[in-house]
Amino acid sequence: MSRSPSFKVKTELSPSLDPDSLQRWIVALCAIRFDLEQGQLVEVCYPPGCLTRDDELEVAYSSFPDSVSQQQNRSSIHDCIFFFRFRRHLKSQSSNATHSSEITEVNKEFSPKSIDENNVSKTFSNKGGVNVSKYLYGFVFNRQRHDERLKRGGEQKSVVILSHNPYTSVFKPLLQIVGPLYFDIGKMALEHIAAYVSTWPAPIPGKQMDLPIGNATLKVNLPPAYSLPVENGVSFEDSTSPVAPLLPNNQSTLQGLFHDSDLFGAFRGLLLQLWLLWELLIIGEPILIIAPTPPQCCEAVASLVSLVAPLLCSVDFRPYFTIHNPEFAHLNSIREGETFPPMVLGVTNLFFLKALRNISHVVSVGSPSPSSNRVALSARPSAGRASGRPEGLGLQQLSLQKFSPSSLLNAIKLRREGPLCLMTEHKEAIWTTYSATTKPDTSILNRLIDAGVSPRVEESMSVVNNEILRRHFLELTTNFLAPFGPYFRTTAPLEGSSPYVDPPSLPPFNADEFLASLSARGPGKFILKRMKSNWLIFYRRFLNGPNFMPWFQRRRAVAEQEQDRLWRHARMKIDIQQLVSKMSELEIVDSFNVIERLLLRELQQQQSGNGGIDSVATCQKLLGDLQAVFNALSKDMQQLMLSNPQRASLLQGSPELAKLSAHALI
Repeated sequence: MSRSPSFKVKTELSPSLDPDSLQRWIVALCAIRFDLEQGQLVEVCYPPGCLTRDDELEVAYSSFPDSVSQQQNRSSIHDCIFFFRFRRHLKSQSSNATHSSEITEVNKEFSPKSIDENNVSKTFSNKGGVNVSKYLYGFVFNRQRHDERLKRGGEQKSVVILSHNPYTSVFKPLLQIVGPLYFDIGKMALEHIAAYVSTWPAPIPGKQMDLPIGNATLKVNLPPAYSLPVENGVSFEDSTSPVAPLLPNNQSTLQGLFHDSDLFGAFRGLLLQLWLLWELLIIGEPILIIAPTPPQCCEAVASLVSLVAPLLCSVDFRPYFTIHNPEFAHLNSIREGETFPPMVLGVTNLFFLKALRNISHVVSVGSPSPSSNRVALSARPSAGRASGRPEGLGLQQLSLQKFSPSSLLNAIKLRREGPLCLMTEHKEAIWTTYSATTKPDTSILNRLIDAGVSPRVEESMSVVNNEILRRHFLELTTNFLAPFGPYFRTTAPLEGSSPYVDPPSLPPFNADEFLASLSARGPGKFILKRMKSNWLIFYRRFLNGPNFMPWFQRRRAVAEQEQDRLWRHARMKIDIQQLVSKMSELEIVDSFNVIERLLLRELQQQQSGNGGIDSVATCQKLLGDLQAVFNALSKDMQQLMLSNPQRASLLQGSPELAKLSAHALI
């Protein structure tokens, strides 16, 4: 673990708590003790009363490793940091849905068969307007203290930060401060940390922020808003922040969720299979990731989610999942032949290998002994393709070394035993029957640096290797999504043309037409070079999977916002007198109607508090243009227009009357 930042408590300088500001970052801070007789007990929850009893129970059960650290020291302290994600028990009018229906919840309002921009905009706006998160993230600092003087030789406690936001770059270093501090001074540590956090400015997704905490400062990078899960309570405006269509020139540009995870370290033994895992997550296949410890398990799940950036990952991911989770009962009841919900489950309990036999893809990662020396990269096993076993599962097991008879025998043995072989010995491997379309790029693997056995060198080299891998998969995902670009293409008014007409609609989407067109023209050289001939099947699976619709809707909303911005800009710049001088009377009347409608909409947004920063200037410009167009009309037409008293008051420019006019005309 990296060295904790220094922190000193100065009571006289400690800020006072602002509960509303705290909620922007943190829902609660908890201290939980593992009691031998009573189980997990929440000792402290601050601020008090912010969690339901059910939420407290789920947090308590998820805040401890499934097994005690195997360190044999008679008197030792073992700290670890990990995080989990769970569904909140929110009270709502529509709370009659069961856990099983929630897990398999799919947006069935629209099918990728046919999508038009009006439906997308309406659906996304409604979802974005609900500012309640269905999920909470728990970031855990767990301490296991071995002491023969204590009952049963030791004790366990966890300090937990609960948040609506999956900001690992913020809460992991914050845990390195609050965790040890709590074990030094107790509950006061949680109160002081909460007070400091409540002084932070609101999170700015996609930006670097300096967050003061005592005499330390956390310098963090937040993931972009478009990469945050849809249900996270992100506002519509934030979630539709512009998505860069091309790769950034700066390799350090943030492009997705969990950009700070150690991708190389988590999958170091399975590097050849990163392309297979990328495919499985793209199409939303269920994946069970098993690791010896919660930190290794969480790092693998987070790294896998980060692999598909800049695609919005809408698969339900659980970095650390236990048998105490209320949703385990439903997952355990899924029978053979039934569809397993699209999830990425990170577990450490080997019981899941038997309980979730129906899950299609099993990935084993990590090292069972954190203190053991790592083998050099060239000698580490990686995974490759093997034929299916009798029970319907196959094993991916190849080596980065040259082929040898021993490696073949090991692959055959693992294939025959299946994932249950992990019950006796932990191995890094993948079991799946899925045939990947994407070919591993060995040129990328050859660029990776072997860090050797030095932990300090290994950490710095992992940064370089992670950058190489992320850059490649960012490019791969961007090129895979490129064929959808025409459906997000915006248009601006032509030079000299009137911006006071209805903008053209974005092209409607139809899955069958898209696939037919893609089959004819191809997905581009980049994809064709890296995928097998059955790449069209891969696209079809993506369209039918859980990731496509939320991503498409969000990208569509981005395009609509951008097109609206372009047309608003053109209206602010247009010389209305020059424009009207070239129009016929019919065109002038049409322009008057369009300007009036735009002005009334802008006034209505101001009344509801949804007006933009330039709303006042826009209203003034539209009102001036409306009067100019009105003056260009014939006398008879002007009299006809003024026969409506609300329109007459609007043309007079009175703000109070204009508001009344907006209400009456709408």
